[in-house]
Amino acid sequence: MGEGDAFKHLADELEYLVTTAFERLEGLDDTQTSVRPSPKAWSKKEILGHLIDSASNNHQRFVRAQCASKLAFPPYTQEQWVDLQRYNRADWGQMLAFWRLYNLHLAHIVRQIPAGKMSVPCTIGTEAPVTLAFLVEDYLAHMRLHFEQLELAV
Repeated sequence: MGEGDAFKHLADELEYLVTTAFERLEGLDDTQTSVRPSPKAWSKKEILGHLIDSASNNHQRFVRAQCASKLAFPPYTQEQWVDLQRYNRADWGQMLAFWRLYNLHLAHIVRQIPAGKMSVPCTIGTEAPVTLAFLVEDYLAHMRLHFEQLELAV
C-alpha cells in the first residue's frame, strides 16, 4: 500500500454512501423532511443537519490530527448544535447539496491521509483517546446509523 493509499477503501466507501444516499434523498421536499416522528425525535432535516455538523467536526479532526503528534479536541454537544441552527427552517435542497459536497471533500481528505498518521492519538472531550484511523472508521459507522433513521438502506 502506498503512502497515500492508507484510507483509500474508506474514502471510496464514503463516496459510495454519499452518492447513493443523495440520489434517494433528493426526491424529498421541505414539508416531508420537516416532520418530526415524535416530539423528542429529530426530523429528516435535523438528522441531515446533524450529519453536516458531524462532517464539520470531523473535517477539523481529520486535518488537525495530521498536524500534530496527538490531538485534543473539544466535545460535540449534538443536541445543542441542532437546536441552535434551527435546521427545520433551512432549505432541504441547499442542505442536501452542501452535505453531499462537504462529504465528497472529506473523502478527498481521507484519501490523502498518510499511513504514518493512522495511529495519531485523538482525545475528544473527556473520552479515552482513539486513533485517527478509528475516527475515520467511526465517521462512516455514524453515518450509516443515521441512514437507518432516514430510512435509507445503503
